[in-house]
Amino acid sequence: MTSQAADGPETVAASRRSKITPEREREFFDAVLEQVRECGYDAVTMEGVAASTRCSKSTLYRQWKTKPQFVVAALRSRRRSRFGSIDTGSLAGDLREAARAVGRWSTNDTKLLQALGHAVTQDAELAQALREAIVYPEIAALKELLRRGVERGEIAADHPALEYIPAQMFGVARARPVVDGEYADPDYLVRFVEAAVLPALGLT
Repeated sequence: MTSQAADGPETVAASRRSKITPEREREFFDAVLEQVRECGYDAVTMEGVAASTRCSKSTLYRQWKTKPQFVVAALRSRRRSRFGSIDTGSLAGDLREAARAVGRWSTNDTKLLQALGHAVTQDAELAQALREAIVYPEIAALKELLRRGVERGEIAADHPALEYIPAQMFGVARARPVVDGEYADPDYLVRFVEAAVLPALGLT
């Protein structure tokens, strides 16, 4: 490798990143997302995050350059497989457990979606990062639960309700604050599954 290659942009960036430990990076990401939830995207500043995490704002600017880049990185750090441990042996049981899980993180996720609502219409990368962090993992995990139910023979692969279940589960959690002024907690979502989702699938 030449010295020029060793000093290239990727190497320099890696060197800068190495100064921040994974634990410290997580603290920065937690802080910026919490400020987005509580204050709204427009009110968040690099200076405010620096103050709350007791670091210099130059540390944040050196790492992420701009607020949009910082928030995108924080969102993408949240990508995870959801419901991975759920396996009750039945689709009805899995959906009830999924409802409880959604209810546990619904408040934080819904606040984030609400706070970023306008900003994501102006920034395609931010919108994509939000989908990757919250929307896609949840929808994919629900589709996997349904696929397993089909494989077990609990429901036909061509059942007309199947394609709507992820949208139902995702939608009701996000809509409740608008409709009722309350976030969808685990109890509410389990009742929704038992009253609307299971009957639609012909399950009990």
